[in-house]
Amino acid sequence: MTDLSRRVALAAVGGTAVAGALAGCGDDDGGAQPAPDGAASGPADGEGGGEVLARVDEIPVGGGTVFADRSVVVTRPEAGTIVAFSARCTHQGCDVDEVSGGTINCPCHGSRFAVADGSVVSGPATEALPEVPVDVRGDTVSLR
Repeated sequence: MTDLSRRVALAAVGGTAVAGALAGCGDDDGGAQPAPDGAASGPADGEGGGEVLARVDEIPVGGGTVFADRSVVVTRPEAGTIVAFSARCTHQGCDVDEVSGGTINCPCHGSRFAVADGSVVSGPATEALPEVPVDVRGDTVSLR
């Protein structure tokens, strides 16, 4: 009877883990609305949003900030526009380490990406940095 009880317990734990994982795979955007100033936005009801990364005024216009601990780079190509990208270079997976001169820069092999859309400005990378969804609420930028 002990083996049967152990199997039942393991099946119950495994089923709960699978159900929890699947619950996180929904396609609910939380009622996202376009921001009136062109910035990224989030749920229309004012709730939700993830971890706050920075205040908008901490992200320089025409530049950006690398958040190495979150593997994300947030840029502000122009006033009123905030975008974010993966900090992982698409060439060989090094993390970008700075934003300067209008580009997001990788220290490993010199790839540079545009602050506006993450596209490759100079290689060896051939693919753009993937965009990361963020919410801009008032004066803060948060991971979605």
